[in-house]
Amino acid sequence: MIRPAEAADAAAICDIYNHYVEGTNISFEEVAVTPEQMQQRIAEIQHSYPWLVCIEEGSLLGYAYASPWKLRSAYRYSVECSVYLAPEARGRNLGTRLYQQLLPQLREAGMHMAMACIALPNAASIHLHEKMGFTKVAHFRELGFKRDRWVDVGYWQLVLSRVRPPQDGG
Repeated sequence: MIRPAEAADAAAICDIYNHYVEGTNISFEEVAVTPEQMQQRIAEIQHSYPWLVCIEEGSLLGYAYASPWKLRSAYRYSVECSVYLAPEARGRNLGTRLYQQLLPQLREAGMHMAMACIALPNAASIHLHEKMGFTKVAHFRELGFKRDRWVDVGYWQLVLSRVRPPQDGG
């Protein structure tokens, strides 16, 4: 089942996310996030963008959300998308299922471009994003430093809509 995230999901989301924070270079955060911090992040995102969770047999196994790409007003039709899965849930198409719900919601909301920032190497994330239609548009060498090494970052993008937004004065 995929549904919008709720405040009560924050601890389970932290369990998933902190695995990547503390044990990998996939997230560039270096300090574990508390459930209270995650609850605040969810609330801030859901004010304007979707944050979805995947539940199976009562367990939260993954989540996906969109956030602003950049804060300048001309970027208002572009979002950054993220997907995180519990380690035991990888390889079960849950990321695909989450994106199959998230991307249409972004289209319906009038978003034009979805961006994905991927710490490299990360074959699973690249595979997911390319499967969903994202294409690689940039590769930055040694952009982050974590776990005693420099980490490259790639950017993938997906055009959500070719429709011009209404003139709103920006």
